[in-house]
Amino acid sequence: MSESNGAFFPAWSESMARMKSQTPDIARSFGGMFQGLMKEGALTTREKELIALAIGLSQRCEPCIWSHMEKCVKAGATREQVFETAGVAVMMGGGPTYTYVPKVIEAFEYFAALHR
Repeated sequence: MSESNGAFFPAWSESMARMKSQTPDIARSFGGMFQGLMKEGALTTREKELIALAIGLSQRCEPCIWSHMEKCVKAGATREQVFETAGVAVMMGGGPTYTYVPKVIEAFEYFAALHR
């Protein structure tokens, strides 16, 4: 797992920016799909981001947790909504998912402080 106290996100963001500059076709293709699917529709953007967070948590994907947590907070997700989402992910994913809940807490606290 990563370093604590939000050290993961800045380093990961820099790494992703480097990847996007070196593989623009991949970035454009994925970005187009992401933007098309995550826009408002029958589900709000916040609901979609909470779903994405739950999937990232259940897959134990730390970059997914951080990325979707940022978007959850920007979309107005509350602490209660985020933690209920984590609970559903744990219910579906069991113990291995449970061990990543501290990353959810860390990411929420990081972005909540950043976006106050």
